[in-house]
Amino acid sequence: MTRRPSVVTAAAALAGALALAGCSGSGSSGSGSSKAELSVSGPYMPQPVSADMAAGFLTVINHGAAADELTAVTSDAAGQVTMHSNMGGAMQEKSSFAIPARGQLVFKSGGNHLMFEKLKRKPKQGQTVTVKLTFAKSGLLTVEMPVKSATYNPSTGH
Repeated sequence: MTRRPSVVTAAAALAGALALAGCSGSGSSGSGSSKAELSVSGPYMPQPVSADMAAGFLTVINHGAAADELTAVTSDAAGQVTMHSNMGGAMQEKSSFAIPARGQLVFKSGGNHLMFEKLKRKPKQGQTVTVKLTFAKSGLLTVEMPVKSATYNPSTGH
């Protein structure tokens, strides 16, 4: 009969530890977090050749353990910003893009990209364009996008 109380004690201790573990995760933003942890790298806009349209590129990195979704992009520099995928050479407007847990979403020349339409001003090389990214779970993230030369290629730096 001495075995039964030790099993009950062990079960109670385990339940208490699980309850405490559940509480410790709330409000923490460490790498053990069960939410998306988003950052942006390499944002840029090639100086537009058109007076009313421009493209934008960046990478959204998710360091968190939960997926998220980019649902909207806005900028004071444009009447609207649309998101496009490029599959097999065919461009298609998309209403959202998934960002996997511990993954990334890449917008690059020749692939997924942002289109700044109805430009309110033509951005020039050396300026920056403020872009607001809206995510389903993480809310709003504001990014300063530098305007590069029209022929800029991030892999060569020109």
